Amino acid sequence: MTKISKTLLGLLTAAALATSGMAFAADPAMVKDGMMVDQKGMTLYTFDKDTTAGKSMCNDKCSENWPPLMAPAGAKAMGNWSVVKRDDGTMQWASGGKPLYTFKMDKKAGDMNGDGKGDVWHVAK
Repeated sequence: MTKISKTLLGLLTAAALATSGMAFAADPAMVKDGMMVDQKGMTLYTFDKDTTAGKSMCNDKCSENWPPLMAPAGAKAMGNWSVVKRDDGTMQWASGGKPLYTFKMDKKAGDMNGDGKGDVWHVAK
Protein backbone atom coordinates (compact mmCIF):
# COMPACT_ATOMS: atom_id res chain seq x y z
CA MET A 1 0.00 0.00 0.00
CA THR A 2 1.44 3.36 -0.96
CA LYS A 3 1.80 6.30 1.42
CA ILE A 4 -1.00 8.13 -0.42
CA SER A 5 -3.31 5.09 -0.14
CA LYS A 6 -2.64 4.82 3.61
CA THR A 7 -3.30 8.54 4.07
CA LEU A 8 -6.50 8.36 2.04
CA LEU A 9 -7.67 5.28 3.97
CA GLY A 10 -6.98 7.09 7.26
CA LEU A 11 -8.93 10.16 6.15
CA LEU A 12 -11.89 8.07 4.98
CA THR A 13 -11.95 6.14 8.27
CA ALA A 14 -11.85 9.37 10.30
CA ALA A 15 -14.64 10.87 8.18
CA ALA A 16 -16.81 7.77 8.62
CA LEU A 17 -16.33 7.82 12.39
CA ALA A 18 -17.06 11.54 12.62
CA THR A 19 -20.18 11.22 10.47
CA SER A 20 -21.60 8.32 12.50
CA GLY A 21 -20.99 10.24 15.73
CA MET A 22 -22.76 13.30 14.39
CA ALA A 23 -25.78 11.28 13.32
CA PHE A 24 -26.03 9.69 16.77
CA ALA A 25 -25.82 13.07 18.51
CA ALA A 26 -28.60 14.65 16.42
CA ASP A 27 -31.63 15.99 18.24
CA PRO A 28 -34.70 13.77 17.90
CA ALA A 29 -36.70 16.71 16.50
CA MET A 30 -36.27 20.27 15.29
CA VAL A 31 -38.21 23.51 14.98
CA LYS A 32 -39.45 24.39 11.50
CA ASP A 33 -41.79 27.30 10.75
CA GLY A 34 -42.33 27.81 14.49
CA MET A 35 -43.41 24.23 15.24
CA MET A 36 -41.61 21.07 16.25
CA VAL A 37 -41.18 18.37 13.63
CA ASP A 38 -39.49 14.98 13.62
CA GLN A 39 -36.53 14.11 11.38
CA LYS A 40 -38.95 13.45 8.48
CA GLY A 41 -40.58 16.88 8.86
CA MET A 42 -43.79 15.48 10.37
CA THR A 43 -45.55 17.73 12.89
CA LEU A 44 -45.18 16.84 16.56
CA TYR A 45 -47.93 17.24 19.14
CA THR A 46 -48.39 17.39 22.90
CA PHE A 47 -51.31 15.85 24.82
CA ASP A 48 -52.97 17.85 27.62
CA LYS A 49 -53.67 14.65 29.59
CA ASP A 50 -49.90 14.08 30.00
CA THR A 51 -49.89 15.85 33.37
CA THR A 52 -47.51 13.62 35.33
CA ALA A 53 -43.86 14.36 34.57
CA GLY A 54 -42.17 11.49 32.77
CA LYS A 55 -45.45 9.66 32.01
CA SER A 56 -47.41 9.25 28.77
CA MET A 57 -51.17 8.86 29.14
CA CYS A 58 -51.59 7.96 25.44
CA ASN A 59 -51.38 4.17 25.22
CA ASP A 60 -53.09 1.30 23.38
CA LYS A 61 -55.70 2.64 20.87
CA CYS A 62 -54.63 6.23 21.56
CA SER A 63 -51.05 5.49 20.50
CA GLU A 64 -52.31 3.89 17.27
CA ASN A 65 -53.81 7.26 16.29
CA TRP A 66 -51.06 9.33 17.92
CA PRO A 67 -47.79 7.42 17.43
CA PRO A 68 -45.18 8.41 20.03
CA LEU A 69 -41.88 9.93 18.95
CA MET A 70 -39.92 6.82 19.84
CA ALA A 71 -36.49 6.91 21.42
CA PRO A 72 -34.03 4.05 20.98
CA ALA A 73 -33.37 1.74 23.90
CA GLY A 74 -30.66 3.26 26.04
CA ALA A 75 -31.41 6.84 24.94
CA LYS A 76 -30.35 9.45 27.50
CA ALA A 77 -31.68 12.88 28.31
CA MET A 78 -29.77 15.72 26.62
CA GLY A 79 -30.42 19.42 26.86
CA ASN A 80 -34.17 20.05 26.67
CA TRP A 81 -34.80 16.42 25.66
CA SER A 82 -35.82 13.75 28.15
CA VAL A 83 -36.88 10.15 27.76
CA VAL A 84 -40.20 8.74 28.99
CA LYS A 85 -40.67 5.03 29.68
CA ARG A 86 -44.04 4.02 28.23
CA ASP A 87 -46.46 1.51 29.75
CA ASP A 88 -45.30 -1.13 27.24
CA GLY A 89 -41.65 -0.61 28.26
CA THR A 90 -40.59 1.25 25.10
CA MET A 91 -39.01 4.69 25.27
CA GLN A 92 -40.41 7.99 23.98
CA TRP A 93 -38.83 11.42 23.52
CA ALA A 94 -40.17 14.38 25.48
CA SER A 95 -39.35 18.06 25.21
CA GLY A 96 -39.63 20.28 28.25
CA GLY A 97 -41.06 17.25 30.07
CA LYS A 98 -43.94 16.82 27.58
CA PRO A 99 -44.04 13.54 25.62
CA LEU A 100 -44.17 14.09 21.85
CA TYR A 101 -46.40 12.40 19.28
CA THR A 102 -47.18 12.43 15.57
CA PHE A 103 -50.73 12.08 14.18
CA LYS A 104 -51.69 9.24 11.83
CA MET A 105 -53.88 11.56 9.72
CA ASP A 106 -50.90 13.76 8.85
CA LYS A 107 -49.80 12.32 5.51
CA LYS A 108 -46.98 14.66 4.50
CA ALA A 109 -44.46 16.97 6.10
CA GLY A 110 -46.11 20.16 7.27
CA ASP A 111 -49.60 18.69 7.76
CA MET A 112 -51.17 19.80 11.07
CA ASN A 113 -54.44 17.86 11.04
CA GLY A 114 -54.17 17.00 14.73
CA ASP A 115 -53.92 20.55 16.08
CA GLY A 116 -56.84 21.18 18.46
CA LYS A 117 -58.29 17.66 18.18
CA GLY A 118 -60.56 17.04 21.15
CA ASP A 119 -59.27 20.30 22.61
CA VAL A 120 -56.40 18.24 24.11
CA TRP A 121 -53.91 17.86 21.24
CA HIS A 122 -51.67 20.76 20.26
CA VAL A 123 -48.80 21.40 17.88
CA ALA A 124 -45.59 21.33 19.90
CA LYS A 125 -43.71 24.62 19.78
